Amino acid sequence: MTSFTVNGQPVHYRMDPATPLLWALRDASNLTGTKYGCGTGHCGACMVHVDGNAVRSCRVPIGQIEGSFVVTIEGLSRDRSHPVQQAFAANMVPQCGYCIPGMIMAAAALVDRNDSLTDEQIHAAIPNLCRCGIYPRLREAVRRAIRIKNGQEQVGAAPPPGVSPDEAARTVPALRPPPPAPPRRRD
Repeated sequence: MTSFTVNGQPVHYRMDPATPLLWALRDASNLTGTKYGCGTGHCGACMVHVDGNAVRSCRVPIGQIEGSFVVTIEGLSRDRSHPVQQAFAANMVPQCGYCIPGMIMAAAALVDRNDSLTDEQIHAAIPNLCRCGIYPRLREAVRRAIRIKNGQEQVGAAPPPGVSPDEAARTVPALRPPPPAPPRRRD
C-alpha cells in the first residue's frame, strides 16, 4: 500500500507501486481535473505539484512519492482565489480548456517562487502544449499573477464552479431601473 497526502488529505492507495500518479488521482481518487494528454510527459496536461514542484503525473509512479504532499488543480484553491487562477480568468487565457489545469499548476509553482520573470523563464518553466495557442495571454497572465501575489494589482475572484461569468456579473434585478413604458396607442 502506498501512502501520501493529496490536497491535504492522507490517502492510502492499494495499487501497484508502479501505477502512474495520474491514474491513481483520476481513477482511485476521482480527481479528474488532472488530464490525460499524451501519456509520455510531453504535453503537460497532467501537471500536479509534488512537494511544491510541478511534475507530470503520467511519468511519476506512486511508489516513488511515498510520504509526499500532492496538490491537484482541485486543491490549489477551492474558491479560485490563487493569483494564477485569478490572472488566467482576468486575462481570458482558456479557450478549449483541456490543457489549462496543467498550465495553471505549472504556473502556480513558478509564481509561488518568483517575483519577476522574463518570457524565456516562463517558457522554460511552463513547457505545456496548447493547440489553441494561448501562449501570449499565458505569459501576460503569469506576470499579472505575480503582481496580484505581491499586492500590486487586484482582480475579482473567478466565479465558483457551475456559475457562468455572465451570471456572476449580472446586476440584481431589483436594483435596475424599470424599463420605460411603451407608448400608449389610442384606438
